[in-house]
Amino acid sequence: MADRFNTRLVHGARAGTKIHGAVNPKLVRASTILYPSCAERRTTGKRSLEQVEIYGLYGTETHFALENMVSEIEGGSHCQIVSSGLAAITVPLLAYLAAGDHVLVPDSVYGPTRSFCNATLHRFGVTTSYYDPQADEAALTAMMRPETKVVFAESPGSHTFEIQDVPILARVAHAHGAKLFMDNTWGIHVFQPFAHGVDVSIQALTKYVGGHSDLVLGAVIVNSEEDWLWLRRGALEQGQYASPDDCWLALRGARTLALRLRHQEQSALAIAKWLQDRPEVMRVLHPALPSCPGHELWKRDFTGSCGLFGVVFQPHFSQDAVVKMIDSLRLFGIGASWGGFESLALPTSMTITRSEGTGGFGGEAARFQIGLEHVDDLIVDLHQALAVMRDFAEPVECASAPRLAGELDAEFRQTGD
Repeated sequence: MADRFNTRLVHGARAGTKIHGAVNPKLVRASTILYPSCAERRTTGKRSLEQVEIYGLYGTETHFALENMVSEIEGGSHCQIVSSGLAAITVPLLAYLAAGDHVLVPDSVYGPTRSFCNATLHRFGVTTSYYDPQADEAALTAMMRPETKVVFAESPGSHTFEIQDVPILARVAHAHGAKLFMDNTWGIHVFQPFAHGVDVSIQALTKYVGGHSDLVLGAVIVNSEEDWLWLRRGALEQGQYASPDDCWLALRGARTLALRLRHQEQSALAIAKWLQDRPEVMRVLHPALPSCPGHELWKRDFTGSCGLFGVVFQPHFSQDAVVKMIDSLRLFGIGASWGGFESLALPTSMTITRSEGTGGFGGEAARFQIGLEHVDDLIVDLHQALAVMRDFAEPVECASAPRLAGELDAEFRQTGD
């Protein structure tokens, strides 16, 4: 098979091209699996680490096809499909950690991850420490303990969008006998986790793989038999399962992932550059922009970006003004997810995702997910919404009309509808 990403997505997890039959893998729903004899049932039941139909909970052909596709995307050897993106975070943590263990988590981590660590893991006797996502090697090393079993990474950070130095995290973790887990949902395809020392990669397939905002699904990917052993057993012990219907939809979504991701990356960059020049904006939090924390690491380790980024507004804009701006958007939905075909916007607090005392960026903020709409239409919509926001603060000088994508640098122009 050709080694280019687009081609691999089209031809992966399929029977082939020179066949007589449906182009797509079939959808297999099952709970009960029948066997020709008790002896064969007993023998097959011992193969739970393999892609074998044993019982519905262990997966069907549909699950296995998606697992193979996601392993291909992430560059891993094995994949466990789970019920949600959050389950993709909690399942490996529960599978690997035990009472008395310690885990290091970045202070910018996804809110539900923090809640799980502070509540469930704490209740089970696991201690969590939060580290500065831009800490250097010496600072990280100083936080490691003999009982540290997992270092967790999320790059870029949830809402704050700083890039972490994953090779340093891997070096510190492995030097102390710990595993490096990474939520790589933002970096799907553009960051290869196992090439940078990650042991366990986490994907919310709800986002770009599904792509159509109509399923909830997660995946945990590893790249060694050792890691697969404890992950697979842990997932089965927790009764983790995903609907084969959702798996089939995710597999279908994966076929167009490369095209959607590229389009949304280009549109988001064009809009981020436009927002960067607005007088209402103090800072755009997009790793591909030099002003974003960790930009040099992004250039070193990533091959691209996606459609999700943040904006910090000037300090004189109140939270109410930002909310009014978002409410006035006509093409942006108000919703918590991202990676779908539609554009979204949400107000975000730059303090609630950090430990007490670490502070924020000095202004109210919003997070934008850029969908498949024409970038010029989105810019026009943002232009009128920013005018609404200005009504809630002192007047600022502003252009009378938006610069559209066609007027931006050629690198970020959009050429199609």
